This record gives sequence, structure tokens and C-alpha cells, in this order.
Amino acid sequence: MAPPRPVRVLAVSSGKGGVGKTNVAVNLGVSLSELGRQVVLLDADLGLANVDVLLGLQPQFNLSHVLSGERTLDEILIEGPSGLKIVPASSGIQRMSELTTAEQAAVIRAFGEMNQNIDVLLVDTAAGISGGVVNFARACQDIVLVVCDEPTSLTDAYAFIKLLHRDYGVHRFQILPNMVQDYQQGRALFSRLCRVTDRYLDVTLDLLGVVPDDEHVKKAVQRQTPVVIAYPHSKAAQAFRSLAQKLDAQPISGQSSGRLEFFVERMIQYNRAAAL
Repeated sequence: MAPPRPVRVLAVSSGKGGVGKTNVAVNLGVSLSELGRQVVLLDADLGLANVDVLLGLQPQFNLSHVLSGERTLDEILIEGPSGLKIVPASSGIQRMSELTTAEQAAVIRAFGEMNQNIDVLLVDTAAGISGGVVNFARACQDIVLVVCDEPTSLTDAYAFIKLLHRDYGVHRFQILPNMVQDYQQGRALFSRLCRVTDRYLDVTLDLLGVVPDDEHVKKAVQRQTPVVIAYPHSKAAQAFRSLAQKLDAQPISGQSSGRLEFFVERMIQYNRAAAL
């Protein structure tokens, strides 16, 4: 048997809400799928169901049914646009740090037993720097941190970077300015963040690209359709496709066996350490 292919595991995070993080995750997922990649999007905001709401989906089952043993991960996967597969979150579920040992084992087993050929796992974390968000983010191989041109966005992004670096040794972040006027404004936003991190932290920030402020994004959200599908020739759609191509060309970070247990095992390991 041929060895399993490496899986790219990517967190899409933000220091605060309202910066368009989930919209970024969905459109990146669809754009990567359009490149021929098998993409799974994990809605890791376990208390809210942002991804399926954004896509107008009404899943019958969600991650809570996997944890209870009623369904397998394969059975709750729902297919979105362009073949993107989604692991739905559930409303009111306990945070991962509060799961029992049996529930933790169920999650590990679920990811390990998936019958899907996966090239990319996108993890749409909740906003902020709660324990669950941090654990999801640092279990991933790479982190895309979405920011916008607001003082609170930069302040909270810096707090996110500082926490993950100083407490958990994460030293590389990909920064994605969203809803900016043009590339120059996005670059200036990135430079402002770099000036602070360069002064106080030993981290590497990479500018992944920029997503322009585009009225077509709001129209697409109202239609509950990704902008790359609803308005494929819009500036935002072109930006998302360019970002997907750049991500797809990057080497996969860390050690990946090609299976997904490593992701959940790392996440649960961090949860246990945080509980001590």
C-alpha cells in the first residue's frame, strides 16, 4: 500500500470577532477545492454554527453526535459548494477542555477512522484567546491570523500572537488583512503589526496576501453563498483564489503522517496540560 499523503492542517483565527474570519475560511476552503484538493472545514467554534449558517446549510447531525457515539465523523460530514466537506459545530456543546476521557477518545478515534482522502483540514477557530481557541490553533501546523484596519483588531491580534509565542512556543504566523481598500493599505496594516512584534517578540510574521473590501462579499453573505461562487469575477473572489494558490504551493509544515490523529491528539494533550 502506498503511504498516506501528508495532510495540511491550517487554523484560521482572529484576535477579535467581526473581522470576517469565517467568511475567509469558507472561501479559502472552496477555492482550495476548486484547485482539485480534498478539503475538510472543521467549524471549531463549538458553541456556534457559523459555517453552516454562512452557507445556508441545515445539518441533521453535528460533532456532539460523534462525541456521544451516535454517529461517525464520516456520517456527519456535509458537502458544501465545490465539494468542500464540513464538520458542523453544535450549539451549547461543552468546550474541548471539559470533555471526559471517553469523549476525548471518541474524537481521536473519529478523526483516525475517517474514510476520506483529505489534502487540507481547515480549522475555523472561535475568535479571541480563550483556552479552546488557543488549543485548536497550536495543534495546527500553520496559523492564518485575520486582521482588519481597526485599532482593536491589531491590539487583539498582538495579544493572540504574544500568548501563543510566549506560553506555547509558536513562532510563525501568516497574517491576512481583510476588508482593506487595496494592497497598499493591507501592507501598511501588516507593517504596523510587525513593528510591535519585532520590538517585543521573537516571531516571524508573513504577509499571506490581502482581501479587499468588496460589496460583493456582503451580497454573497445575504445569498448564503461563498463570494468565489456567487461573484467569481469580483475583486474579493480573485483575492481568495490567489490566496488558495499561494497556500497550496507552500511546503507542509511539521511532521504529518498523512493521517489526522496527530491533530486531535495534540489538541487533547494541550487541553490536559491546561487542566493541570
